[in-house]
Amino acid sequence: MGRGQTSVPIRPALMSADGQSPAETIHAMKGFNSTKEMRMKKIEYREQALKILPWVCASCGRDFTGKKLRELTVHHKDHNYKNNPPDGSNWELLCIYCHDNEHSRSLDAEWLATEDPDREKAPVATHSPFANLKDLMGNADRQKKKK
Repeated sequence: MGRGQTSVPIRPALMSADGQSPAETIHAMKGFNSTKEMRMKKIEYREQALKILPWVCASCGRDFTGKKLRELTVHHKDHNYKNNPPDGSNWELLCIYCHDNEHSRSLDAEWLATEDPDREKAPVATHSPFANLKDLMGNADRQKKKK
């Protein structure tokens, strides 16, 4: 075998029944006709957001310029990536760290309980070690007076 050739047969890309790749199927389900169209929409609203919003993370307040500007992402306040009004009212610029944190919080909230289960439970401790401390102290004072 020559250089770059393998003995393992290469499996063709997975295709759906209508001949679409998994990425094309997902993009069609999301309402995009192609991957290129999806990228263009993303680029268009990011460029628009960078034109109308200050280059500062809306969460941590970090300032972005130059090469660091790529770390600034567009976050959809209502979490609907298709809601892109031209005035940017549904957008806020977040750094990649705050953006990840924002989406992690919403995912965590789905799994966390909304009520405190400990609130309904009775107190576990039944013994109060200082309940009769005053009586004990009084007895000690009385014994000192006797001596």
